[in-house]
Amino acid sequence: MAPGALLLLLLLCLGSLPPRAAGCPVDCHCYSTTVECGALQLPVVPPGIPPGTQTLFLQDNSIMRLEPGILVTLAALRCLYLHNNSLHALEPGTFHAQSRLLELALTGNRLRGLHLGAFAGLAQLRILYLAGNQLVQLLDFTFLHLPRLQELHLQENSIELLEDQALAGLSSLALLDLSRNQLSTISHETLQPLASLQVLRLTENPWRCDCALHWLRAWIKEGGQRLLSSRDKKIMCAEPPRLALQSLLDISGSSLICIPPSVHIEPLEVTANLGEDLRVACQASGYPQPLVTWRKVAQPREGQPRVQAQPEGGVPGSGWHGASATGSGMLFLTNITLAHAGKYECEASNAGGAASMPFQLLVNLSQQRLQLAPPPHPAVAPIGLEPLHEASSMAFRALGLATQTAIAAAIALLALTALLLATLICRRRRRRKKAPGPPGEGALFVNDYSDGPCTFAQLEELRDERGHEMFVIDRSKPLFAESPAEVTESLAPGSAQGLPLQPPAAYEIHCCGAGRGGAR
Repeated sequence: MAPGALLLLLLLCLGSLPPRAAGCPVDCHCYSTTVECGALQLPVVPPGIPPGTQTLFLQDNSIMRLEPGILVTLAALRCLYLHNNSLHALEPGTFHAQSRLLELALTGNRLRGLHLGAFAGLAQLRILYLAGNQLVQLLDFTFLHLPRLQELHLQENSIELLEDQALAGLSSLALLDLSRNQLSTISHETLQPLASLQVLRLTENPWRCDCALHWLRAWIKEGGQRLLSSRDKKIMCAEPPRLALQSLLDISGSSLICIPPSVHIEPLEVTANLGEDLRVACQASGYPQPLVTWRKVAQPREGQPRVQAQPEGGVPGSGWHGASATGSGMLFLTNITLAHAGKYECEASNAGGAASMPFQLLVNLSQQRLQLAPPPHPAVAPIGLEPLHEASSMAFRALGLATQTAIAAAIALLALTALLLATLICRRRRRRKKAPGPPGEGALFVNDYSDGPCTFAQLEELRDERGHEMFVIDRSKPLFAESPAEVTESLAPGSAQGLPLQPPAAYEIHCCGAGRGGAR
């Protein structure tokens, strides 16, 4: 065989190999347009999936999140199986590139909620499996982007609430499975968009048989029975106790009753101080147990008392928290400001009707005026102290009332101390400037005779000879002249605190013995 023909045959063989030869994720199996990556304990979607893949198996792994853009290259997908993983959430836009996807399996994950837009881009999706998750409620327009969806499996979740528009947009839906959830009621508006519905499963829910299910009983008897199998027709009541374990279809319409709510608030008006916290309880009664909500009522500015004036926009300040609960709805207000003042309304509603009651909150301004008043300035500023916060500064305004009072008292005490020290210094100086007394005053005469000035050595000699000192100290004749400069130099280091020391003094000494001169 010619070398050229051999090379051509080799190229044809290579071209006939399955896609795996061109690339396949590690440990996965790839054949034709299918990629099998199930039960590999994968934490994420593996890279390297061929772009032409139409069926992708990723079930029985440990995938916790679908990273943004991880599926962008897989625009040809028709079936995606992600059941029995650990997905906690689906980010909006996750499936934006999967416009051809027909079947999506998310059964057995840990989804607790579905974001609006989680299924955006799935315009061709026919079957969606969400069974066996942890869903608690379905919000309005959750499935709005699935106009061609035919089967929606929501069984074995913990769904307690379907909002009235939760199923909006599912005009092609033929099968809806809501069995084995925690539904106690469902509204007529919720099922109204399902114009193509053929199978409805509602069994094994704790249904509350009251006036809110009167429509469901009538709808099933009039024509809805065609949507229910013999098993699904047994919609059993869980409450009230008198109807427990009875079938909804076997109960008379007059037994499905509701008691409209009543509301009680005590007191109806409260005056709170700035910075305080406040809790107000709204007691509601009725059957079924009413849903209680608080809201702040917007009021026109004209004619309002000043304490009720609201900031621009009329939005309460920080600390606003309104409770939505059954039975006792609490209004929590923390760090009350002027923005919290105004009129509030507590509303309670159930299937039997609604009731509301107003509540008025006033805010005491006296504390604010006290905090904004500047403390008195000290009369005499203390010497050598660090500058303090000014009363008009933001830092000083931020201090509490007790702190501001303490600072003002400290400033006044320092000023008084400085004034007393200055007075003491002046008195000492005036005392030193007084003229000396008459001659002889202040002289200490030890004996009656003295021969004139003598030295200390001569004094010691005389002391040894005669046994006693014979000299005169004349305190009226100091040897060193006193001057302000000398007084200043004689101050000790502690004199800066206003306690000057006595300056050194020397006096003339006279002793017996002629011709002995000296001075000390």
